[in-house]
Formats: sequence, structure tokens, C-alpha cells
Amino acid sequence: MPTNVLVPRLGEGVEEVTITKWLKQVGDVVKELEPLLEVNTDKVDTEIPSPVSGVLQQISLPEGQTARVGEVLAVIEDGKAEPGAAAAPATPQPEALSAPVLAAGEPEPKRASAPTAPQSREMGFISPVVAKIAAQEGVNLAAVSGTGLNGRITKQDVLAFLEQRRAAPALEPTAPAMAAKPAALSAGDTLLPHSVMRRSIAKHMLESKRTSPHVLTVMEADLSHALAHRAANKEIFARDGVNLTLTAYFMLALVAALKAYPQVNSSWSEEGLILHKSLNLGMATSLGEDGLIVPVIKNAENLSLLGLARAVNDLAARARARKLTPDEVKGGTFTLTNHGISGSLLAFPVINQPQCGILGVGALQKRVMVQTDDLGRDSLAIRPMVYLSFVFDHRILDGASADWFLMKVKQTLEGSF
Repeated sequence: MPTNVLVPRLGEGVEEVTITKWLKQVGDVVKELEPLLEVNTDKVDTEIPSPVSGVLQQISLPEGQTARVGEVLAVIEDGKAEPGAAAAPATPQPEALSAPVLAAGEPEPKRASAPTAPQSREMGFISPVVAKIAAQEGVNLAAVSGTGLNGRITKQDVLAFLEQRRAAPALEPTAPAMAAKPAALSAGDTLLPHSVMRRSIAKHMLESKRTSPHVLTVMEADLSHALAHRAANKEIFARDGVNLTLTAYFMLALVAALKAYPQVNSSWSEEGLILHKSLNLGMATSLGEDGLIVPVIKNAENLSLLGLARAVNDLAARARARKLTPDEVKGGTFTLTNHGISGSLLAFPVINQPQCGILGVGALQKRVMVQTDDLGRDSLAIRPMVYLSFVFDHRILDGASADWFLMKVKQTLEGSF
């Protein structure tokens, strides 16, 4: 009996994936839970396993293709066929809608023109009545939410979906994003194809600039106290297996500032400002020439300096080893990018939508600064300084409120730990 392999829901809010690599080919024997292919979502690579043992009968989508949750990836003849016997592509039949799915409750798209009798499999079961309506009305059942037992799609679910679709205003077709014609190659030029990650980064950056008005404000902070505290406690943290980096101090300062100015820990909506209860701090992490990724420290408000340092170590290491899960790069409410690691002094980071802002930290430099004592006398001193670049959504914050927030970050970094 053929079984459809569907795109599972790999995390909250993940609606589509990009197929990066097929690990099996048509005619290969596969075992249940054996990896079939690799997909990428939000710059995280994930393996999708086979739901059954059998022979890979059909690959429905090629590498590089984008697929939505519930869409058919492949067809497996589960234990019935011999290796190589099903090399010819199979034509999907209506009964494929009753095949098992990889993620519980995920419906499968309907592409057939006529209903058939239901099969014995219950997971993802589609009744003949539902199949008939979907075929007649051209409904993709992957887009229909099921309210029946175990998420089963009922006749009422399909009728409600049709009613909602009829009520929605027709949208004019738009050109695919980033579909611009490439510049012509001259003699000696080389075309370097974009990786999946680079396309994802480009898409997010364009969407961010189109979504919100970006404004930059800059201050500088003296890290004398932070560096002294780090020097005094680095060995103590190391005994607990934690590398105490300056990133942990920046995170601690962000927690203090976001608590003091909760409006910065928000997202814009047309109905009103969404104030987020948790402080989920994104941490931009460079992957070298492959791009960057932003793992998220969840509930940072509950973590001490030790806890933040441990989270920074863990997420950074697993990000570079490509071991993050999709949920670990989602749900951020504010982002830190330490662009100074590569020597940059100042930057204008792009906001990680739908967040209110992003803080960039420049390279640490010893600079001559004017110091004023309690009697008003000035003197020159060499201090370890960094520039703090705060880019914010001008729909949410004005210049004054943005500066209050950034001043709190500065004062926390320059205070006693």
C-alpha cells in the first residue's frame, strides 16, 4: 500500500521548508524512521524520516524546491514492492489523502478529481464526502483546519473554508519575491549560485526594510568595570564549565534595560502595541561565509550572569555545529548583534521582524577619554570603549524614548556587577 510522506510542522509558526538534499533515491529500500531527506527552515537544517519501511516509489519535489506544511514530498510502497520495482513515477490517487502523516494532526493536500472509498488507515483520514467537495471546489485540504476527532477534517470544516474564501477580497497577483533578472555576465565573470541560507537572509532583510522605518541612535560605553569583573570571575565560571564572554554582560544589560522600558520589548500591530511578557533575546551568530543565524535565549529575565553565559556558550556552539532546532531560532523579542568581533566599530543593523529593535556592539578599543572628577576638574585617561548602535522601529519608539533605553544599557555596562 502506498504511503505519502508529507512536510511535517517542524516548529511553531513554520509553514514551509526548502528541500536541501535527498538522502534516498527512487527504488531505494528504506526503513521506518530512517532519514529520507534534509530540509531547511529559518536557516536550520532538519532531517525528515520515513514514516514506514518499504521502497521509495516516487520523489515529488526536487532539491531546492520550497514546500508547504502538508504537501507531498514522496511516495513509499510500504513493504509491498521489491527494490527497483517502482522506478517509474506513480500518479497520486485520491486515496492518498488517508495515508499517515509525519506530524500528528497535519492534513494532506487534495489533488485528485474524484473520491474513492476510505482506506483502513485512520491517521489523516479523509471521508469520500470531504474528498468530493474538495475536488469539485479546488480546495487544498492542507489549508483547512480540522475540528473533528484527532484533527480530522469534516464536511463543515470544508464548507466553512469555502465560505471564508468567497468572503475574502480578491488579491491581484504579485511577482515572486527576489525574481529580478540577473545582470548579464561579462567575459571572465563567474555566477556563484545562492545558497538556501543566503536566499533566506536576503528575503528577511528585504522584508524588514519594507516593513518598518529604521532609525539609528549611537552611544559609547566604558567597559572598565565589566572587564574587571570578568577578570575576577572568569576562572570561577570556568569551574562550572562556562566561558564568561562579554556577550553575557551585554545580555545582562539588555535585560535590565528591557525591564526598565518594556515598550522596547514589543511588536507593532495595526490594532495596538503587543507588549511581550518574556524577554527572549536573539543572539546573532556568524557562520562564516555561510551567513548568520539568530538563536534565542528564552526567558532571559530569569537568568543570572552565569545562566546567561551558559546559554550563550551552548547556543553559539550548537549554531556553528548546525545542531539547533527550528524552535530555538523563533520567538525572539529583541536581538543583539556583536559585529565588533570582526573589527567593526559602528554598524546599522537591520531589525529582526517583528521586533521593535536590535542592538549592535562594536569592537572594543582603548581610547583617550576626558574624565571629570567631583570637583569639576578634567583629566585624560585611557579607557576600554565600545560603540552601542541601537536601531529601532520609529512606529514604536521616538528618539527620546530610544535614547532612554540605550542610556540604561550604557549605565548597566558601566556600573558595578
